[in-house]
Amino acid sequence: MTVDDSGSGEDAQGADSGEDPLALRLEGLILGAERRYTPFQAARSAGVSMELASRFWRAMGFADIGQAKALTEADVLALRRLAGLVEAGLLSEAMAVQVARSTGQTTARLAEWQIDSFLEGLTEPPEPGMTRTEVTYPIVELLLPELEEFLVYVWRRQLAASAGRVVQAADDEEMVDRRLAVGFADLVGFTRLTRRMEEEELGELVEAFETTAADLVAANGGRLIKTLGDEVLYAADDAGVAAEIALRLIETMAHDDTMPELRVGMAFGTVTTRMGDVFGTTVNLASRLTSIAPKDAVLVDTAFAEELIRTQDAPSSEAEAAEEAAAAEKEGEEPPTYRFALQPMWQRPVRGLGVVEPWLLTRRDGG
Repeated sequence: MTVDDSGSGEDAQGADSGEDPLALRLEGLILGAERRYTPFQAARSAGVSMELASRFWRAMGFADIGQAKALTEADVLALRRLAGLVEAGLLSEAMAVQVARSTGQTTARLAEWQIDSFLEGLTEPPEPGMTRTEVTYPIVELLLPELEEFLVYVWRRQLAASAGRVVQAADDEEMVDRRLAVGFADLVGFTRLTRRMEEEELGELVEAFETTAADLVAANGGRLIKTLGDEVLYAADDAGVAAEIALRLIETMAHDDTMPELRVGMAFGTVTTRMGDVFGTTVNLASRLTSIAPKDAVLVDTAFAEELIRTQDAPSSEAEAAEEAAAAEKEGEEPPTYRFALQPMWQRPVRGLGVVEPWLLTRRDGG
């Protein structure tokens, strides 16, 4: 392999490669270093094999670049850190790759959003003849340190919250396979909307839905797992919390004339968590319940209903609630109060999961 060490600066590299010099200046500003290494040189400087370096870069979401001189001291340092964690026995090699992948996927989406939705509105050229890149450079120069500090702050907050949930787990198995309430909220008729609405209108609708859902989930103690345009997936440790989120989503969207109807499906049970996502039969069941839920309604599975009854968030039946109220009145006591009502629906086969009995979840009068 021949290593090319020619070129004395970024502008020279840009001229050779046909890249925009201003784009290279912007890259240098953001990365805080100039291009110095080919992938082979970076791997050698970091003291790792080219094979392992390639695995890390691909896991972080970066394309193969052959042996172009495009890497910086920061890339070398990142490789050293990951490899050092493996050498010290703190992480296995497979886990280090997972760390690279989860970080890369999360920050890639964040970066795309910030450029598309944030910087785009700030970089309209104030004077004729100015390019977007010329305006972007000073804006990024001012915002970069503030955004970096804010990113680290939010990450530490999220890490603290996640670590707290882990240490409260009953045992090691529960740290990975946990009992959670999982909910899908889905916009009804979204495919038809995509054919009728302009792209900009559709984008605004999706953003408004995702923002509203994310705020409601967070404010009421749930965790937003992911958004899928017309659908959001969330989880909560407590079935009552998940139920409250579902009904508030329905109620909030129903009061917005610009939004289509919403339907929610939820299930409660063992869930496998990986890289911030959730998997397993419980998740699949929640998804299937969403697909059969009526408009502006919430369906839950039997395990979810039983958990609400166990925690006294819902009565096992309205007849039982009436009997409890009558008995309390006779004794001169306050009757028990329930937040939610459950109505069993017809059993039905669900693809891949057999026969299930959905329950319609509503808010109980006086609960």
